Amino acid sequence: MAEAGKPTTKTLRPDLEESVDFEKSENVFITGDNLEVLKILQESYLGKIDMIYIDPPYNTGKDFVYSDKFQMSEEKLEEELEIIDEQGQKKIGLTKNEKTSARYHSDWLNMMYPRLVLARNLLKESGVIFISIDDNEQANLKAICDEIFGEENFVADLIWTTKKAAQGMTTKQMIVSNHETILVYSKYCDLFSFEGMDRDVENGFSNPDNDPRGLWKRQYLQRLGQGLPIRRLIDPNSGNVFEFETPYTQEKIDEWIKDNRIIFPESTDKYPIRKEFINEYKNKQQLVSYFGYYPTKATTEKLYQLFRGTKIFTNPKPDNLILDILRYTYKSNLDAIVLDFFAGSATTADAVMQLNAEDGGNRKYILCTLNEEVAEKSAAKEAGYQTIDQISRERIRRAAQKIQEEHPETIGKLDVGFRAYMLDSSNFKDVGQKPGAFTQENLFDSVSNIKEGRSDFDLLFQIMLNWGMELSLPIVQSEIEGIRVFDVADGSLFACFADDMTESVIRKIAKERPLRAVFKDESFANSAGKINLMQIFKEESPETKVKVV
Repeated sequence: MAEAGKPTTKTLRPDLEESVDFEKSENVFITGDNLEVLKILQESYLGKIDMIYIDPPYNTGKDFVYSDKFQMSEEKLEEELEIIDEQGQKKIGLTKNEKTSARYHSDWLNMMYPRLVLARNLLKESGVIFISIDDNEQANLKAICDEIFGEENFVADLIWTTKKAAQGMTTKQMIVSNHETILVYSKYCDLFSFEGMDRDVENGFSNPDNDPRGLWKRQYLQRLGQGLPIRRLIDPNSGNVFEFETPYTQEKIDEWIKDNRIIFPESTDKYPIRKEFINEYKNKQQLVSYFGYYPTKATTEKLYQLFRGTKIFTNPKPDNLILDILRYTYKSNLDAIVLDFFAGSATTADAVMQLNAEDGGNRKYILCTLNEEVAEKSAAKEAGYQTIDQISRERIRRAAQKIQEEHPETIGKLDVGFRAYMLDSSNFKDVGQKPGAFTQENLFDSVSNIKEGRSDFDLLFQIMLNWGMELSLPIVQSEIEGIRVFDVADGSLFACFADDMTESVIRKIAKERPLRAVFKDESFANSAGKINLMQIFKEESPETKVKVV
């Protein structure tokens, strides 16, 4: 609970080289610890996310989980978990959670709890979260979700089949587990409802007698052995008499016969059936009760083909599973924002692009995953990949190419790019120290409050996040008297980080009347320059919020 409320000192830096169509894309891919990332996103995406899907580690005893032992000091934690490498650099924050550990369940729950608290904040009031899980932690996960989201906001525990039980297979208990579950919680249950799935008209519906009322399917009338009343039906054409138990009244049955809704068999040793017309259903969509069969083996094979014969991932989440979740939830919401902060193999991004290609939607995704190193002797390592996030981004690129090949009409219309970001320390130095902390040797390090190697783009996005602006907003670069100026979201923010600012440039920026304007402290020789800046904006654009960083 304390960790969920603890502020972060980190930020996100844009990675232009790893991005695809950075300037135009509104999709976001973030590499880094998702706890820190969720904290960073709190201002910019508070109450803006339509749907969250996550597939966290299942805590099988072989999984690695995030090292969130908050009661220890950072130094002691690093020592215990051996997360400092030979060069003294911190390794990725993962540790193997063995079933023999006394904190086996507790460590996993400590990892999940603050992330779910922060995730709930990001959901719209009508938003919903889907969490994939198996039997190892299903009960514990539901307990903390009841606490975080409220028992009244529990929607469903959906079951889906991962594999078919092999014939002749034996186990000690003669039971095989071939399913996983998806816990579904809404932010406010009264404001959320599934849209349902499209009815499969090919499954049971037809119109062999060309009934003008359209497609229909067979519904049995009899309910034998249940002690129901016996009704009498007479075929008006043949005169055959049928008697059997049924829950329907005689009046209702006679009405159906008169309305030509009953089909009688030729002999009395069979039973009549009733026509049920699809256009008379109160629910135009089919109710969701069981998600069905999504073989993970088939998905592994699909990715094997996508990566041209390299088995990059084993048992990834089926893209059809995520695709159906999207269809059942936000088929009519063409602009939904979907968040996945345990992105793994980037299945969520693939599914979002597929659905957009199907119906012309403009849904966006935000993905987050760790730069966890791949195993030394793995197929991924042999293929040249060093970290999981590298593979995830490559999967998105290849999936996008495949979708465009299958849907050539979407080329130029479908957003298949993404903006890549890396979690990192703040771009600004900690200069708020007491005088005694400075020495003659390090005094000049504080002349600039910006860290070495940080670009104007880095500064821009940290300021956008601090001001609660979304990472996907359009950015236009232009020059005023040879000085680069950033225009974010058509005047929502003007930013200029030139080393030397002139009054003429400041006045031209102010005349654009942006909502916000930001400048670099180093751009001004002295305090008088900053006072002059504020005065110019008071004259030209008094409503603009001006900041010097």
